[in-house]
Amino acid sequence: MFFREKKVKDRSYLQIVENNRVNGRTQQRVIGTLGRLDHLRDSGKLDDLITSGAKFSEKIMVLNAHREGSLHETSKLRIGGPLVFERLWKETGCRDAIRNLIQDRKIQFDIERAIFTTVLHRLFDPGSDRACEKWMKNYSIHDTSELQLQHFYRAMAWLGEEQKDTGTSIKEKIEEELFQKRHDLFSSIDMVFFDTTSIYFEGEGGETIGQYGHSKDHRPDLKQMVVGAVLDERGRPVCCELWPGNMADVISLIPVAERLKKRFGISQSCIVADRGMISSGTLNWLEDKKHQRPYILGARMRKQKEVSEEVLSRAGRYEEVYGERKKHGDPSPLKVKEVWVDDRRYIVCYNEDQAEKDRDDREKILVSLEESLKNGSKSLVGNKGYRKYLKVSGQSFEIDIDKAVQEERYDGKWVLRTNTTLPAREVALKYKQLWMVEDLFRSLKSVLDTRPIYHKCDETIRGHVFCSFLAMVLMKDLKYRLETEGNNLEWSDIIQDLDSLEELELEQSGKRFILRTGLSGCAGEVFRAAGVALPPTIRKIDNENAVPTSF
Repeated sequence: MFFREKKVKDRSYLQIVENNRVNGRTQQRVIGTLGRLDHLRDSGKLDDLITSGAKFSEKIMVLNAHREGSLHETSKLRIGGPLVFERLWKETGCRDAIRNLIQDRKIQFDIERAIFTTVLHRLFDPGSDRACEKWMKNYSIHDTSELQLQHFYRAMAWLGEEQKDTGTSIKEKIEEELFQKRHDLFSSIDMVFFDTTSIYFEGEGGETIGQYGHSKDHRPDLKQMVVGAVLDERGRPVCCELWPGNMADVISLIPVAERLKKRFGISQSCIVADRGMISSGTLNWLEDKKHQRPYILGARMRKQKEVSEEVLSRAGRYEEVYGERKKHGDPSPLKVKEVWVDDRRYIVCYNEDQAEKDRDDREKILVSLEESLKNGSKSLVGNKGYRKYLKVSGQSFEIDIDKAVQEERYDGKWVLRTNTTLPAREVALKYKQLWMVEDLFRSLKSVLDTRPIYHKCDETIRGHVFCSFLAMVLMKDLKYRLETEGNNLEWSDIIQDLDSLEELELEQSGKRFILRTGLSGCAGEVFRAAGVALPPTIRKIDNENAVPTSF
């Protein structure tokens, strides 16, 4: 039954109407006409009627009592994150990949639930496994009530476990199953993007994986591990490689290319990587007829003699890819030029905005150096950016003007080496997509706060980092769904608004109810993108079996 406004000439009347099904069709029947709508409103009789009827509605009574603060609140749990990411956990294949691996194992706790809870923790409040055990008590996560701290440690060890008989790891099997779910026999990957980063340890860094090496975090005093990530052309994580901290970038690309072919059948996709990966050995391997892999690699402009002396010296007209920025949000200006040295193809890229910035930065450094040298200060010598513009003169230093002039030829430029037949503009644009890997690493280190790591065993360290990889799988999937619907949302807003959605367990006159709070911010868009339905606003709990029943 419902209220209906009935208009008769210039007057409106309020009726109570019900729907009935007659011969397969819906018919409405007027139960009664309450009077003129304006009279009912003005006299206050409509308010009295609704208030009187509300006494017989358990749902409205609960809402009013909660609003007045007269209900006893027995618990309060956050539900936004668990609802959305539980769906993504299932649809990306993460849940089934783990369950398939443990179905024949005699494990005394639900390891899949422990891993999902850890991944969810990374997304919402990153921290240690010990922190995760306490954090989960404020969230409504299915089938986790029996989980203890030891279970999280054991789950991390299982994830990082390497099987000596097959030479593979649990991590790798999960990655391969996720890849197979996303790609069928008729889909191909044209591009893969690869880069590395380092993650330092506060402790010893396991038995072997923690080593001293080149630190991208500027912490050479601490042991670290090296993490490599491969993404497909849509920016979705394919796999991650976990190496000891003394692994050099320059020797990392070949084993990754070999493993991509062996594990995923990716043999003809173009590999895109930055200048840290390039070496004569790597290039020879990629161009060898046995392998013949298409590639786009950043070149070292200053350290490679062929690039600095020949490629950058060649004359030729630039092709404009993007012109001068007209408004905020326009792509950076970009020009490209193709240069051949014998049978080797290079693409010189030029950004006018970056060139201007490079000039300004250099001028500021030279002015600062000049002032410091006048005062006899030698403290700037320890700064790498400043030191390259200095030269020794007797017992003191002076500015190296020739070096400053030489640096001008590099302003706003970067050089690529490729064996593809793609147009020069396409080569440059594909290389610029490496930002996706850089963005993933920023997420790993800031949003997911993977570091520092205190685990003592190699396998638990690998599992700890791999949980962040799984979190990235869910993050990328959700972002893609949102972007498909035209929603470009900040990740911090997504997490904050999902975290504000709660369910409260209330008690009144011996009866128990669950009340869901309202959506805030962008939570509605996130639920729609994930395809998740919201629970009812109020549900009554059946005291006999404690099952909530919606009104």
